[in-house]
Amino acid sequence: MIIISQRLIVRALTYGQVIKYLQNDGSLEKELTLNIAPRSVDPELREAVESVLLPNIAELCTDVLYSTIWTVIDTEKNVMVADLCFYGEPNKKGEVEIGYGTYPQYQGKGYMTEAVGIMVRWAEDREEVKVIKARNEKENEASAKVLERNNFKIVAETEDLFYWERAVK
Repeated sequence: MIIISQRLIVRALTYGQVIKYLQNDGSLEKELTLNIAPRSVDPELREAVESVLLPNIAELCTDVLYSTIWTVIDTEKNVMVADLCFYGEPNKKGEVEIGYGTYPQYQGKGYMTEAVGIMVRWAEDREEVKVIKARNEKENEASAKVLERNNFKIVAETEDLFYWERAVK
């Protein structure tokens, strides 16, 4: 699945593409005919992808769009600038959680605000999704701004985290 906005392409990766994403050797960018820019795969993300996302993508009964990495591509630069994902299919209440990150050299340019907005609109078209959840570390003000700009509201907090929700129906 590919979603296109004025300046971004948000693309769901296949199982094989997620493997190439983790290899981080330029093979994914080559396959997608993108320019190669430095990026790293955070150890926590790598663990989540290997232990949760890849097994879910491999399950034929799982909707892979809720279990894969969506890469965010700047159409002008033709380069990957960020990633996002859902943490599995919606639960029985129609709740799904989104996670995201912008590569350091592209932060502060509004990519993630736009990409999360694209994914919110995508979720609005999915009958099974009623609420999108997110969380961020309290010290990460940029992440909070992304959620605020996309009409998420804080619903709970711990010492370190804010928990957010946004109804889509």
